[in-house]
Amino acid sequence: MTAHNDVRILVVDDDPAVTSLLRRGLTYEGYHVDTAASGTEALRLARERPPALVVLDIMMPGMDGLEVCSRLRAADRSLSILLLTAKDAPMDQVIGLETGADDYITKPFNFDVLLAHVRALLRRGTPLGPDILTYADLRLDTGARVAYRGDRQINLTTTEYELLRLLMMHPRQVVTKDQIMERVWGYDFSGSTNIVEVYVRSLRRKLEELGEQRLIQTVRGAGYAVREE
Repeated sequence: MTAHNDVRILVVDDDPAVTSLLRRGLTYEGYHVDTAASGTEALRLARERPPALVVLDIMMPGMDGLEVCSRLRAADRSLSILLLTAKDAPMDQVIGLETGADDYITKPFNFDVLLAHVRALLRRGTPLGPDILTYADLRLDTGARVAYRGDRQINLTTTEYELLRLLMMHPRQVVTKDQIMERVWGYDFSGSTNIVEVYVRSLRRKLEELGEQRLIQTVRGAGYAVREE
């Protein structure tokens, strides 16, 4: 067991077997764990005892996990949110990411894999390198963790920020999918490799929302690069 000081995790699931498993496992790993069985309860606990990370089931009666995710993200842009979902189709992943989630795991899940996701999200710390990364009209403020296209501010989820920062640290250079998985997720990902494409798609939507030129280019068979077409 490793002590994690005051790192608090909120687990939200209407299945008591899931919340019990995660409470026991994460507590053993040294985290402070709160559990909620509904979206309403989750939002109340998040206000009363703000967590560093939320493990959030999507399919719950009443207020579903996507609505909870949206409200949590609106209240705290830096909060890490890990979705638990029985749906693994690309469009389901896109919806979750666009709602504000940073990562997802499909049910049924292995606890050790979930723990790896949790650790990877929590260890994302102060970025290295210059405070402002710039390419063309795209700027990334690494202190505020906010992007800009011209004067337009673009709020990013934690994972979108990490992905964009990695690409902008190497302008005009190809960053492979393996490098992205290693640098952004920080572990050997055991799920579908299309998670990279899902996040790139989500990031492009935000960066090109007003018809701006595409700056994240796909390099067929290689990876991605920040460069002008």
